This record gives sequence, C-alpha cells and structure tokens, in this order.
Amino acid sequence: MLEKTRSTAADAVVNNPQYMPGFGNDFETESLPGALPQGQNSPQKCNYGLYAEQLSGSPFTAPRGTNERSWLYRIRPSVRHTGRFSNASYPLWKSSPCLDDHTLPLGQLRWSPIPAPAEELNFLAGIRTMTAAGDVMTQTGMAAHAYVFNADMIDDYFFNADGELLVVPQLGAIRVFTEMGIIDVEPLEICLIPRGMMFKVSRLGDGSEWRGYICENYGAKFTLPDRGPIGANCLANPRDFKTPVAVYEDKETPCRLHVKWCGKFYVTEIGHSPLDVVAWHGNYAPFKYDLQTFAPVGAILFDHPDPSIFTVLTAPSGEEGTANVDFVIFPPRWLVAEHTFRPPWYHRNIMSEFMGLIHGQYDAKAEGFVPGGMSLHNMMLPHGPDSTGFENASNVELKPVRLDHTMAFMFETRYPQQLTRYAAELETLQDDYLECWDGLKRKFDGTAGIK
Repeated sequence: MLEKTRSTAADAVVNNPQYMPGFGNDFETESLPGALPQGQNSPQKCNYGLYAEQLSGSPFTAPRGTNERSWLYRIRPSVRHTGRFSNASYPLWKSSPCLDDHTLPLGQLRWSPIPAPAEELNFLAGIRTMTAAGDVMTQTGMAAHAYVFNADMIDDYFFNADGELLVVPQLGAIRVFTEMGIIDVEPLEICLIPRGMMFKVSRLGDGSEWRGYICENYGAKFTLPDRGPIGANCLANPRDFKTPVAVYEDKETPCRLHVKWCGKFYVTEIGHSPLDVVAWHGNYAPFKYDLQTFAPVGAILFDHPDPSIFTVLTAPSGEEGTANVDFVIFPPRWLVAEHTFRPPWYHRNIMSEFMGLIHGQYDAKAEGFVPGGMSLHNMMLPHGPDSTGFENASNVELKPVRLDHTMAFMFETRYPQQLTRYAAELETLQDDYLECWDGLKRKFDGTAGIK
C-alpha cells in the first residue's frame, strides 16, 4: 500500500535510497521540509502533528564518547506500536546460554551451505542459530546465525531488545527498511541494525535464493578498532560507512510487530506500520558498509601478521584488547612476504572463531570450504591450513601474488561458542572435515641438517 502523505521527494528516496557518510556521526535528516525541530529536541508542538520521541542506545549518563541516542519525529509514538503481547515461537533462533541437547562431541566443525527452504519463509522465520556464546541476560557474548528466506516481510515488523544485528548477505541483495530509513545491501556489503530498532526485510533483484549470516551482539555495541601504530588511515575508514536518510511508511493496514526479549519471542497486533519516522537527528542509527572499501595492511618483508589487522568492527568487553566479538574479514590483497609461509599459520587461540565464506576461495583451505559454508574452531582447538594448502604454500615460488576473488569473514569472541542442536544435526555438516589435515605427515629428520 502506497504512503498517503509522503512527498514526491520522499518517494524518490524509497526508489533510490540515499545515505549520509561517516561512522558515529551526529546526523540530522527530514523527509518533509520543516519536520525536524531546530534549536531544541522536544517542542511543545511539532510540525505536521508529529510526536517527539528519544531512542537511547546507552544509559543517559554514559560518557560523551559512548553516549548514543537519537530523537525521532514520528506519526505515532512507539507506545501506539505495541498492544497486548502474546507468545511467539521461532524455535531455530536460540540465545545464550545455549543448553540444547545433542550428541555431537567437541571438535573442529565445518558445514556446506544451508539448503534453500522448500516452504515460504520470510527473513525473520529464516534465521537459524549455529552457535551462541556468553549470556543474553547479562548482555555479554554473541550468537552466530545463518539465514535463508524466499518471501518478504510485508506487514510483519521486528525489533531485537537483546542485541544489535550485523547482517552479512552472501547470496541475494536485500532491502532493510528501518525506522530511520532504507538500506539496500548486496553481497560484499554489510549492514548493522541497532538494538531495539524496528525494521522489516524484503528481497531485491530476480534471484531465487537469499542467504547470508548474522552476528547478534549482546554486549557493547560495535565500533571501529583502534589503529595503534598503523595511525590515522587504512582498515575501515569512517567515511565509507553510510547511514540512511529519513523516509517513512504511512499505511493503515493490519500489521504485526515481533519482539525478541531476553531470548524469548512475542508478537503484538497493530493497525498500521511502525516505520513512521518523518525526521530524526542523533548518533544512534543503522548503517551499511562496503567490504570492498576496506584498505588492508600487511607484511611487506617477512612473516605473517596477526589476523587482527583485518578487523572491520569490534565490540569491546571489560578487558582491554579482548573483544566481546570482533568482525574480521579476509579480503583480496597482495602477498609479498619473503622466505615466509604466507597462509594463516597453525594455531590455538583463547578466542573462538566462527567463519563464513561470502565469495571465492579462502587461502588456507584448498577445498571443502565453499561460499555459503561455515566453520567453527572453538577456544584452544588447533586449526590451520589443510594439507594441500600447506604443501602448496611450502613449495611455491615466493614472488608477489595477488590473492583475488575472495572474501571470507570471522565472528571471533572471547567466549566459547556453544553449538545448537540445529547445527549439530544439520545435514550439511561435513563429517570428513578433520580429514583435511590427514596429509600432514611427519617430516622430521634430525640428520638432515639446516636449510
């Protein structure tokens, strides 16, 4: 149903979403002229008969550098976007602590892509939790989800009180219509939906499959990592993050608002769209980011640096340098290090690593890890290149090589990631994953001398 009062300019934004650049900026935007008050937040009467409302993403007294809030000027206040709640069920979306009963023992795990659904599923119903870490009740940790869907959220809306959602499309572009504007997101882009923000998701394009990954961050919100000695530039630059301009949906039809709160789901019936924000200003807002604008840095003489140099976003914990969750990518780049084993080295880690492959091939795995796939290497479990990758990297001529046509990512957390029953019993679990290291034979010869 088309909006009844939106201006021609606002209709143009719906057809071609517009964005404002910058990470963590204080933005202001309006979809009708004069809808945004000037010089104050809460006038006695707002223009156009709008209601003023604040959405806070931090405690009121948080330090200025971490204080986040936005003022919204909307057709109805949010108290009218909820009625009596009833219980709802999304049995494949789990929260931590995850105590699912399954018989799969501890180990390094890998999955092929989740099959496309046979039944009709929208984005919300298509979310499947693979792992969960920490405790949603104490707002620590995260959950790693995969999603597959084939239908739009038309009159269904959602907000997550438990954490922010970092959405990583792998197949099929999506439109995320939030309270504060529209974000169109393609594979090789990501978007972040703040905790508590109402939205709906629809499909873009003519594809047959829409698939991707989600990091549900229960803890401190994602921010840009400190660059340390790297200095002022490279990695993810603030100007490349895009926040949507205001656009609203004014429709009066039966709608449903779904809510996730402390790991449980609820739904309420309303008679209109809750995406009715005509203007807003503040720094608590959704955004998108093109992973292809990430400027990697690396070794230009010898040795392999830590993967932390590929961190796009980090959610800090109470311990300095130890993240509640990091979002790390492995993008196209040049490999030039001399007399160096160039792929990621074998290691054991206090952090727990959930990986996905968006595009191409990951350099540490010669086969088996395909786009749409996932792997889990939990804390202190050894992992690294497969035997084919080791042999290739150990014997290849070390000339400059461009690692191209690839994009892998990692959700890395300080907490152990508990496997859901869905993940443990998923038909695409690769029972032969451990065999990728079988070819790593003993090479030691104490009489061979030094090379």
